[in-house]
Amino acid sequence: VLLKSDAPTGDVLLDETLRHIKATESAETVQTWIELLTGETWNPFKLQYQLRNVRERIAKNLVEKGILTTEKQNFLLFDMTTHPVSNSTEKQRLVRKLQESVLERWVSEPSRMDRRTLALLVLAHSSDVLENVFASLADDKYDLAMNRSKDLLDLDPEVEAPKAKGTEMIWAVLAAFNK
Repeated sequence: VLLKSDAPTGDVLLDETLRHIKATESAETVQTWIELLTGETWNPFKLQYQLRNVRERIAKNLVEKGILTTEKQNFLLFDMTTHPVSNSTEKQRLVRKLQESVLERWVSEPSRMDRRTLALLVLAHSSDVLENVFASLADDKYDLAMNRSKDLLDLDPEVEAPKAKGTEMIWAVLAAFNK
């Protein structure tokens, strides 16, 4: 990953990530950054680049925006904090956006896809929730949506990344999750 600009984004986590990327002495791979920024690595030489409490900070941000809420649930002997969706309209908007993009506005050429929609599709796939996005569709539309998504997600990221400016990182993230 090579940093093109370290201009602040206005998002605390993104700005902290940019500072970490800027501070690295040698370029790291997307896979390495995913492991570092999610706290999934135990490399003692890279600990200074790990973001702290990422999931909690993201959840807190979504609670502040009114998307999630915070609840305590009792699991056997433990009290656990959970963050269920409190704003189902936002969730439904994203689900509809993906459904419409894959069914009604399908361009069958990834380089012509809206970058945010492509990123959302990759993230839904990588989070194992893509099937849930299409679950409410009729069987024929579900099959069509899943087949189109599978065709897109099975493409070679190395070939697709240079085709559309600004999608390189999206394809690199897909490649990292597909390993």
